[in-house]
Amino acid sequence: MLEPLNDALSHIEDHLGDRIDMAELARIAMTSEYHLRRMFSALAGIGLSEYVRRRRLTLAGAEVIAGRRTLLDISQSYGYASSEAFARAFRAMQGIGPSEARRTGAVLAAQPRMSFRLTIEGSAAMRYRIVHKDAFAVVGKKARVPLVHEGMNADLMTFIRGIDPSTLQRIAALSDQEPRGIAGVSDGLDVHRGEGTEFDYYHAVMTSAEPPADLDQLSVSAGNWAVFESSGPFPTTLQYLWRDIFTQWFPSQPYRSRPGPEIVLTRLLNEGTEADAELWIPVELESAVR
Repeated sequence: MLEPLNDALSHIEDHLGDRIDMAELARIAMTSEYHLRRMFSALAGIGLSEYVRRRRLTLAGAEVIAGRRTLLDISQSYGYASSEAFARAFRAMQGIGPSEARRTGAVLAAQPRMSFRLTIEGSAAMRYRIVHKDAFAVVGKKARVPLVHEGMNADLMTFIRGIDPSTLQRIAALSDQEPRGIAGVSDGLDVHRGEGTEFDYYHAVMTSAEPPADLDQLSVSAGNWAVFESSGPFPTTLQYLWRDIFTQWFPSQPYRSRPGPEIVLTRLLNEGTEADAELWIPVELESAVR
């Protein structure tokens, strides 16, 4: 799995002055564009498009300081439509415009070229199963909340606590399939998973029942799900599990992620400091889409 990813990174380096076709990049990486973006951000800690942008500006910055070519020539070499667009992007990364950087010989930030190498990890077993589910509906209450990578999500917790107990009872009564009970369902997550990016959170159940008009609904198509179990400090263990799924489990399995919501069923313990949880990730076999 790592060799195709590194081939994709080499393709980026060879085409930093051109428009990089993400579909072609996914073909080189032998996966889907959706999974490539999610895999890259999990492994690298930075979105794929942001990495490409920063690599372009790193090379362009070196040329700006060298002073051998005009700023217009440099901007065109790295795919910017105008010197103004280049200057805006340069300032966003460096905090200084290219003309001023050249004039003062400024110290610039650089994005090193990345490559992925195998390290021996995964000494702890990851408990999972593959489940096929027919089409179903997510029914409950929805809110738009920011993504938080580590620690409690204050906006999400405020939303949950604000749901009336009688409404929670009505939602729970609609549960008629796995995962049973009220779960947290995350939909519309930004593919780069940037801290603070917003997504739709449903405090909801999975059901085939007709939902009441006052509840929110999300239709989910049929497909396979990888179901992972975790136990430990909450929410840290669950957040680390998601990271490990993309950095350890996917690279060693014949599956890739597919578009769809992610589902977390949580049972809090010890006054909410620990939890047993199931994390449902929509997946498909790699061989089914090549």
